[in-house]
Amino acid sequence: MTFDEAVKAGRVHVEDALALFDRLPTVDLGFMRGTWQGREFQTGHPLDGLLASTGWYGKQFIDAESVHPLLFYTEDRKAVFPVDPRKWPSPELQGPVAPHRAVVETGQFKARLRVTEYRGRLSATMVYDDRPSLDVFRKVDGDTLLGVMDAREMAPYFFVLRRDPEAPPRLRP
Repeated sequence: MTFDEAVKAGRVHVEDALALFDRLPTVDLGFMRGTWQGREFQTGHPLDGLLASTGWYGKQFIDAESVHPLLFYTEDRKAVFPVDPRKWPSPELQGPVAPHRAVVETGQFKARLRVTEYRGRLSATMVYDDRPSLDVFRKVDGDTLLGVMDAREMAPYFFVLRRDPEAPPRLRP
């Protein structure tokens, strides 16, 4: 199954997603720079649908030490703001994140980029500062990544990032 076939299908088995991920080229840290718009890559994971339903925009990589791992749209969807992963997701916050901006927004970078080995290959990986999980990336094309969140005792969670040179402005807290 190709990436385009998987996207067109709308939902793939996790085994097929892993096989696709394994076939894709690895990514170096420099390739990651920029603002990326995200969307889910559904595999039947318990988290499928969560990001889309909460106003997730994507991620921003300034350099290896400066990463906003979670960007969300404002209520009017004209701008985005960075969210502290320690504060969201949370059982106390349901639905769209934007109405909770005052509680979850951060002005600090909350992740870093490193090259790690995952499934036998070295590739760019986002390391959260305060979460025991990693987002590992593989290159679909010059502007598209397939990412997988890897966390202990959780099935792989897949997502797609597309480079967005015309990203909405990022608001300062």
